[in-house]
Amino acid sequence: MPKSVLILEDGRCFHGESFGATSVVGGEIVFNTSMMGYPEILTDPSYAGQIVTMTYPMIGNYGITWDDFESRRAFAKGLIVKENSSLASNWRSQNTLNDYLLSQNVPGLCGIDTRALVKHLRTKGTMRGVLGDLENNTFEGLLEQVKKVPSMKGTDLSKEVSAGYTYHWSESELDLEGQSVQGGRPDESEQFHVVVMDLGVKRNILRQLINLRCRVTVVPSHATSSEILGLKPHGVLLSNGPGDPEPLNYAIITVQELLGKTPVFGICLGHQILGLALGGKSYKLKFGHRGANHPVKNMLTNKVEITAHNHGFSLVAESLSKELVEITHLNLNDGSVEGLRCMHVPAFSVQYHPEASPGPHDANYLFNAFIDMMQNFLDSKLGSD
Repeated sequence: MPKSVLILEDGRCFHGESFGATSVVGGEIVFNTSMMGYPEILTDPSYAGQIVTMTYPMIGNYGITWDDFESRRAFAKGLIVKENSSLASNWRSQNTLNDYLLSQNVPGLCGIDTRALVKHLRTKGTMRGVLGDLENNTFEGLLEQVKKVPSMKGTDLSKEVSAGYTYHWSESELDLEGQSVQGGRPDESEQFHVVVMDLGVKRNILRQLINLRCRVTVVPSHATSSEILGLKPHGVLLSNGPGDPEPLNYAIITVQELLGKTPVFGICLGHQILGLALGGKSYKLKFGHRGANHPVKNMLTNKVEITAHNHGFSLVAESLSKELVEITHLNLNDGSVEGLRCMHVPAFSVQYHPEASPGPHDANYLFNAFIDMMQNFLDSKLGSD
């Protein structure tokens, strides 16, 4: 395998071997503590603009299965592992990790001390870097490219990963163009009509809604409130997505105009957008939360949930008005805001991923809470008619 190198913006270098594609990429270097789930991680739109380091030592041993994909393609810009397994031992496997990265033009780096890299990022904070092979590039040339990598702060990445058009979603029809749908009282086969605002949505969020007998319409991140309400939804879900929430002024305004008119459920970036729509502020975490084992305390039940995370920004707790918002969940590692609900309108959100994929299912109950919220809102409307 050709020699390759990761160069960080502070000058730290990690030399190893290249696998997958041999292209040169720059991005934010992050780490994920999951033991498995690399197909889901690679195809999660929330990783747009990032090069992902896996802390678990061997990656690739169960290959690649299309059914595990969370979107239409790989969005992670690169993958860093300690050991890349060339053998895919799994009856479901349809491809090797190496061949999949080649098909997606995503470079990989293996054979480095990933523990040293993660400790460096935890100490110094997440930083930009460049990953490239040394057969087609010079070290000096790669070092120069580090300076050109854009910062995640202030960059709208959601518009780059959103599908950009409206479509109905089902397991068998993933990307059909949407047509106008009718709301009103649901029939026996479909419980509710949910409009999902695609800020970088994962397919397992859509699967969870389908499993609960919802009719799902996905709209692009730039959809207006009038366009969304014109679809006559029983509720709106604000999806996950990549990067900084503050540049998404268009989405923040849309959510402000939706509040009180339809139930709203936010996940990850959607949680941050809801918080900003309520007057809150956000900040960039030192090294983010990415993994399938983060403890979160439910302040309403005093129970602890082990949850899946993937975000680099968080809401400032003090910026949220206590008259408008109740903080419902806290991260037990650093005390950051993990969940909120509105006091006067039907809306709530969580920073973590109740759909998991990968990760535990402790928080799956939140989808049922959304169903209950839509039912209560519908009952209140019918009762006032």
